[in-house]
Amino acid sequence: MNLSLLPQLRTVVLLLVCLACPRFCHAHRLSDACLRIEESRGAWTGCFDVSLRDLDVLVPLDDNRDGDVTWGELRRAFPVIESKLRTHLRFQSGSEPLTLADLDLAVASIAGEPAASVTFQLTAAHPTPASIQTVSVHYDLLFDLDPAHRGLLRFASGTTVQTHVFAPDASELELRSSSDVTSLAGAPSPEGQPQQPPVPSTRAMLQHVREGIHHIWIGLDHILFLLALLIPAVIRRAPATGASQPDGFRAVLMRVVAIVTAFTLAHSITLVLATLNLVQLPSRLVETVIAASVAVVALNNLFPLLRDHRAGMAFAFGLIHGFGFASVLQDLQLPAQALVSSLVGFNLGVELGQLAIVAVFLPVAYALRTTRTYRHVVLQFGSCAILALAMAWLAERALDLDLTRT
Repeated sequence: MNLSLLPQLRTVVLLLVCLACPRFCHAHRLSDACLRIEESRGAWTGCFDVSLRDLDVLVPLDDNRDGDVTWGELRRAFPVIESKLRTHLRFQSGSEPLTLADLDLAVASIAGEPAASVTFQLTAAHPTPASIQTVSVHYDLLFDLDPAHRGLLRFASGTTVQTHVFAPDASELELRSSSDVTSLAGAPSPEGQPQQPPVPSTRAMLQHVREGIHHIWIGLDHILFLLALLIPAVIRRAPATGASQPDGFRAVLMRVVAIVTAFTLAHSITLVLATLNLVQLPSRLVETVIAASVAVVALNNLFPLLRDHRAGMAFAFGLIHGFGFASVLQDLQLPAQALVSSLVGFNLGVELGQLAIVAVFLPVAYALRTTRTYRHVVLQFGSCAILALAMAWLAERALDLDLTRT
């Protein structure tokens, strides 16, 4: 390879990635919808929020394709929205289907994005004197179009609050009225109060572990930020000349551990602060800075001004990434009794997903670290490709553009 051509080739890679991969600009704009259901004395009501961006995939909303969905356009699409909702959000009590009644449309917000909000009541076609005590929910909205889509459920009945995340492999759930739970709880306690069954926190925690893994694996910006930090970590530069030198596995591992630990500690701090509503930042600002962090780290690989401070960069930018991780838990509006287990489970899932990425990357990078292919193709051109994608994300998020729109 003619090394004198590297600057020109890097420029070509930057342009090609920018032109060929605009669809990756949505790398971390998660597809989530929020379903809130309340039960009181046998009456079941609900509210379903879905972002206009996601809804437009299912039901064309922007009639004139000007990039702006108006209230009039949303109202005109409401009959189709209602039909889709009845198809993909189904309720049943025992063997009897329940009907969505009294549907009403409003405008809401999900993670700072405009959303449609539909309120409804659940009614039985053949009402009986007994009120509805159990309801089975089936949710599969957008799963056929976007397998990464998630439906976030919050169910409240009396003092009991339950959360759930609907996914393609977990699309059904049974909800039980707190009065029915009490009747099944067994004999009264010595104080004369009915005993409440234990909350299934283990199952909920494991579900949040899975969602944490899912969250980082579909977050391409988080993954590329981490990889951009790790790609040069397996190469040691001579202090005087800057030339690459082979290094032992222990030394390489210590550098990788330092970077991963700094990133983990930082995003764990802000994940907790954001979920507890102690610190809040606008979602658009968070996503913009996340894109900028990826660009800065990739640029530092090409022009290493902070060669020995990658762990510090991981910590500083990791604080912002934590706010991005918190979006799912914030949308769930977790009750106090479920907050700790959900936080621990979700954060554990993020770390497991992160460690899986490192476990795959590190052996391969270490084996190739002394080769010309690694130094020039992986480090140089890989960093160029990451920089190009990050600049596209940065432009879209900072300027509120949609680079995928034709």
